[in-house]
Amino acid sequence: MKTSRFALTATTTRRALQQLALLALCCTSSACQSQPDSVKQPDTAQLWQQLLAESQRSGCDQDSQCHSLGVGAKACGGPERYLAWSDRQRSDQRLQQLAARYAAARTADDQRQQLMSNCALVADPGAVCRAGRCELRSVDPRAPGSTPLAR
Repeated sequence: MKTSRFALTATTTRRALQQLALLALCCTSSACQSQPDSVKQPDTAQLWQQLLAESQRSGCDQDSQCHSLGVGAKACGGPERYLAWSDRQRSDQRLQQLAARYAAARTADDQRQQLMSNCALVADPGAVCRAGRCELRSVDPRAPGSTPLAR
């Protein structure tokens, strides 16, 4: 039995249209369910500001009240930087929660933007009490109280 060229073309076209309709249906149904990134993803800058505010909430009287907390997330593991905080008058529970949310947001940002890490280890500088405020020990003598940001 011989099939006409027109019949093959019509069958092929019909299949292609069915597949295209199925693809369009899948795309539109998933687009309706998804939310904009601004709704789904925490605002990384806002989380950073909350972290800074929370870390600077309490002062200090002595070095033993000061601690450092790794924040952010590098692709190869570990934090991208450290913050100093004081345990005088409070625990670190809220700070730890904010740090975890910030790390998740940074990881999502990196994945969305397809950023890569240099995988360099960012050493914990520790923290000291200076003028009633916890500060990071310097890792660079030219930049007291700071640690470099390395993605």
